[in-house]
Amino acid sequence: MLSLFKSKTFGHGVHPPESKETTRKLPIRQFPFAPLLRIPLTQHLGKPAQPVVREGQEVVRGQALGQPDGYMSVAMHAPASGVVKRIGLMPSITGQMVEGVYLEPYPSSSQEVLEGDPVDVTASKEEIVAAIQSAGIVGLGGAAFPTHVKLNVPDDKPVDTAIINGVECEPYLTTDHRVMLEQQADVFMGIRYVLKVTGAERAIIAIEANKLDAADALRQNLPDDLEAEVLVLPVKYPQGAEKMLVAALLDRQVPSRGLPLDVGAICINVATTAEIGRLLPHGRGIQERVVTITGPGVEKKGNYRMPIGTPLRFIMDEVGVTDDLTRVFMGGPMMGPAASSLDIPVVKGTSGVVAFTERETGKVLDRPTYPCIRCGRCVDACPMFLNPSELGVLAVNESYQRMADDHHLMDCFECGSCSFVCPSNIPLVQYFRMAKTSVRKAAKAS
Repeated sequence: MLSLFKSKTFGHGVHPPESKETTRKLPIRQFPFAPLLRIPLTQHLGKPAQPVVREGQEVVRGQALGQPDGYMSVAMHAPASGVVKRIGLMPSITGQMVEGVYLEPYPSSSQEVLEGDPVDVTASKEEIVAAIQSAGIVGLGGAAFPTHVKLNVPDDKPVDTAIINGVECEPYLTTDHRVMLEQQADVFMGIRYVLKVTGAERAIIAIEANKLDAADALRQNLPDDLEAEVLVLPVKYPQGAEKMLVAALLDRQVPSRGLPLDVGAICINVATTAEIGRLLPHGRGIQERVVTITGPGVEKKGNYRMPIGTPLRFIMDEVGVTDDLTRVFMGGPMMGPAASSLDIPVVKGTSGVVAFTERETGKVLDRPTYPCIRCGRCVDACPMFLNPSELGVLAVNESYQRMADDHHLMDCFECGSCSFVCPSNIPLVQYFRMAKTSVRKAAKAS
């Protein structure tokens, strides 16, 4: 089933420079194994995996290193064959030390992966959900929410549409773009699993207009028996957010603090979908993912199939960086956090590594912050129709609970549109993150 170009989109939003031209046509290449891989047992929302290996133990690529600790947890797998050197604390992108497995790959570690019991698309919903959890699959778009939890739709919230999110609206990133061009069979197989497990009647593969080659390729190869269509949306940030996609594609408004499930839809990243289609038929666990390595500070830009646990320092050494490198972001520059250390590893939710030089960061970091001038640009930009200016004033006064109770703070998903357009250079997103953390702590303590 084909569809013509869709001009409809969500309200508000911004248009940051796309900066995708340097990697969008570069095919996915395998990245080498680092001398020491650091695999955190916390790479998802929920409880960390529990280690099932011991120090000094030999493991093979794809072998389980950790098993889920309850329903809101997923398994971890060895990215390479080698020896477990240590199980202990390691730095994470959050700034906290987390428990993980230090794995030393064998010099001759091959690309062969340990396979388990395959789960066919004809299996039951319960079997597919369990297989996704055992495979360690989480949202690869950045949120890292356990996929088996998301797809296990409650009986009282029937779903009619599964939205396969191939928008990839973050500047610089081309991971999903390349997956849609090079792993179409995996995407289609993944959609079959998603439709089976959610009970959705159809799937929509959503793509922005700057990836027309991917849209055309998917349309041309779409299986006749697959209830799916490809829809192309105008380029606008943050088009890839779940609530934005539901509004643009289905003309349904997800309620405040609600989920797409509340309006009969479910959204899943296209790379996550491809991993489901790639891993489940072979009983494999996820041990690598596609990552875009780019930015003005990178010499050998590209899209790489990256072993989970590869440290940033090894990545920078392999691709080469400029002498004036100043900032490295895990993910895109709009929502991705800046790395505080190059010892932090790539994890399942790492869609990109973007490196900037003094020239780019100086334009932002060296600018002074001025008082709000009430220009309203942030109000016009916010896709959730919040008032970032008012929220910012309340944040400065530490009126965090009022922000949540009276101004819908918790509906903010930290897209950064308000900070992007602010002429006073006010770090609004940082204010909102601190406020949300305070509100959550207060709720937990009460």
